[in-house]
Amino acid sequence: MNDYLHLSGEERRAELQALQAQYEKVRECGLKLDMSRGKPDPTQLNLSMDMLSQNPYDLIYSRKGTDVRNYGELAGVDEAKELFGEILGVPMQNVIMGGQSSLCLMYDSFIKALVLGVYGGSKPWGQQGHLRFLCPVPGYDRHFRICEEFGVEMISIPMSPAGPDMDLVRQYAESDPSVKGIWCVPKYSNPQGYTYSAETVRAFAALKPAADDFRIFWDNAYMVHGFREQDDELLNIFEACKEYGSEDMVYEFMSTSKVTFSGAGVAVFAASEHNVKHLLRQMSVQTIGYDKINQLRHVRYLKSVEGVRAHMKKQADYLRPKFDFTLAALDSGLRDCRIGSWTKPNGGYFISYDGLPGTAARCVQLCADAGVRLTPAGAAYPYGVDPEDKNIRIAPTFPSFADLNMSMEVFCLCQRIAALETLLAKEN
Repeated sequence: MNDYLHLSGEERRAELQALQAQYEKVRECGLKLDMSRGKPDPTQLNLSMDMLSQNPYDLIYSRKGTDVRNYGELAGVDEAKELFGEILGVPMQNVIMGGQSSLCLMYDSFIKALVLGVYGGSKPWGQQGHLRFLCPVPGYDRHFRICEEFGVEMISIPMSPAGPDMDLVRQYAESDPSVKGIWCVPKYSNPQGYTYSAETVRAFAALKPAADDFRIFWDNAYMVHGFREQDDELLNIFEACKEYGSEDMVYEFMSTSKVTFSGAGVAVFAASEHNVKHLLRQMSVQTIGYDKINQLRHVRYLKSVEGVRAHMKKQADYLRPKFDFTLAALDSGLRDCRIGSWTKPNGGYFISYDGLPGTAARCVQLCADAGVRLTPAGAAYPYGVDPEDKNIRIAPTFPSFADLNMSMEVFCLCQRIAALETLLAKEN
């Protein structure tokens, strides 16, 4: 395989012609493959099926005697708050159990801040004029869509393996009261798979925002999703905040969407006692409580933190080969071409690929035309616009191994075509 950066124009044209012939043969195959989202596949979901075999009559009463089939327990059953509080490293009184989706909790918390305000804030966000939010990039597209939905301006913050550029975060947050918060995926970030360093977490805790209602949306979606022997370590944000008295600044979220069932998990919200009390009062107008039967089902199945670790080892043993295969495919298909780089995460659900500037949208379109669906180019940036048009999120989890093999062959082929087209266009 050739180093595309050092080929002559004639050599590049010859290479492109050969690759285009291969591509036409692939198009004729009529593939229909999907790598667009980080979803568990059916085999992975089957790892949790025993949870549904519990005797339903064992899921009627919580340990303090509450009939979970009935109304009540707005914050959730105690044993669920205790288990997930232990996982997050917070007391159970700092936990609220939600429905099946942490995204729903984040959306709901955002709306409440806009309409009703947050603890300690002078008035609701929505009554303060133009609002801004900090967005580490590349990042989670659904975070950005929440801001876009409500007309909140997004400010991109570059990411490194240690986390967001904290000098920029500090500059914006501490000088501009219209900056109301920041989105964070602190462990195995979406899409790079980075874990924030202890220094970064402490820098967040030490922030002194200009806004009295600034909130860090700490989306700890992948905190138990390591798949290597060496799991990344993430400093507990609330422990870091204690030193600065800044616990009220943090909203933390997680769920079991990728622990058990994506469509039937439980979501978790953790915050300071002030924030929890404030949000429970707001929630009491909205609902009488979320699905306590499902909360109890999860606790009785997972049992303990050790039980969660044992269950997640099964998940890791299943996912690790998919990531190893994908990384090997990128290495064999693209390394010598010198047209891109990619992350090598220890956990999470994604690999972040950076090609030559100006190639991402073209590569994604070529893949789509050949029957391989990827996350849209630019999705990992606010407003769906990648300024350099180079980043593509690769999601290896959902395809079968056979489909993953074909998908990566097509991806590498399309990336090489897009790179050669771009290089040849620069010659003219």
